[in-house]
Amino acid sequence: MQIFVSLSIILILTGSCHLMHHRDAKSGETKIVNKVMYEPEKKHFEWVKQLTFGGENAEAYWSFDDKKLVFQAHNPKWGAECDQIFMMDAFKPLDSNEVPKMISTGYGRTTCSYFLPGDTLILYASTHEGSKECPPEPKRTKDRYVWPIYPTYDIYVADLNGHIVKKLTDTPGYDAEATVSPDGKKIVFTSDRSGDLELYTMNIDGTDVRQITHELGYDGGAFFSPDSKKIVFRASRPKTPEEIKKYKELLKQHLVEPTHMEIFVCNADGSDLHQVTHLGGANWAPFFHPSGKKIIFSSNHKTGTVPFNLYMINLDGTGLEQITYDNIFDAFPMFSYDGKYLVFGSDRNDNGTHETNLFLAKWKE
Repeated sequence: MQIFVSLSIILILTGSCHLMHHRDAKSGETKIVNKVMYEPEKKHFEWVKQLTFGGENAEAYWSFDDKKLVFQAHNPKWGAECDQIFMMDAFKPLDSNEVPKMISTGYGRTTCSYFLPGDTLILYASTHEGSKECPPEPKRTKDRYVWPIYPTYDIYVADLNGHIVKKLTDTPGYDAEATVSPDGKKIVFTSDRSGDLELYTMNIDGTDVRQITHELGYDGGAFFSPDSKKIVFRASRPKTPEEIKKYKELLKQHLVEPTHMEIFVCNADGSDLHQVTHLGGANWAPFFHPSGKKIIFSSNHKTGTVPFNLYMINLDGTGLEQITYDNIFDAFPMFSYDGKYLVFGSDRNDNGTHETNLFLAKWKE
């Protein structure tokens, strides 16, 4: 599950940023208009509260008791030269000078943290055993945007003081993007151990690893339904000979191109797999609505570039509804376990800095 695509996709795919602005009547100068909540968002948000202020913050996920958030951030002021895992109180915004508690080692690069049942342990993926240094980012060009699939990623479990208590994966290649079922029994994650990027499940202790997807393409960003019986994920599906060749060539370089992805759902054992969206563009960061009957996700299908906004859709692909309206980037939504709140990452209210921050919304139907 990759982070901070907002600015990168804006720069790579559009070459410029389109900031929301208006002209001041007195001076004639163009001013950036910062918003925490947009008028159309009031349909489903009672209020929106900004939780972080600066750096790159995203992929915030709730503790089982709905009191804390674990998230990844790139913020040199916090000692995070590249993505590291942090924890914070869910309802207490961080002061601009406040440094939240780091859970990861501070070495290498991390991704995709998640609380385990009991809220005393957190799992996350890290490259720190491969090297203490931040792994190099892929070279970017004007006509190509790629995500790195670092082969040194493995999945670890740490306590709330940051001490690693267990290593859950130890196979060559990429193991990351792990999330936990609400019943606390299973973990779903992405691995390239088969030669392709597929979904796997395992028991909460790392045993009984089973591959559940088998089609060519990048399957990732998976989450369980509230009853733990289904899994939602985003996937690319190269079809033409040219697409397949390009996908395989990039994968050999530990890279993927995430510009064309759709949302899929299957049972927790991989059966009854079906495509939910057919929108085009990049549809990703899905999460189940508390009812288990809908999916909230991020998409740029209207433009193919920016903005990325949150949408909701029924499991059968009907009833598409736009939820957020920032003019640059909204993604990484997760409902609290009690269904009352939604946390997400956004570039809103950033004063033109392109920083991604965490926001908390009180949800209403």
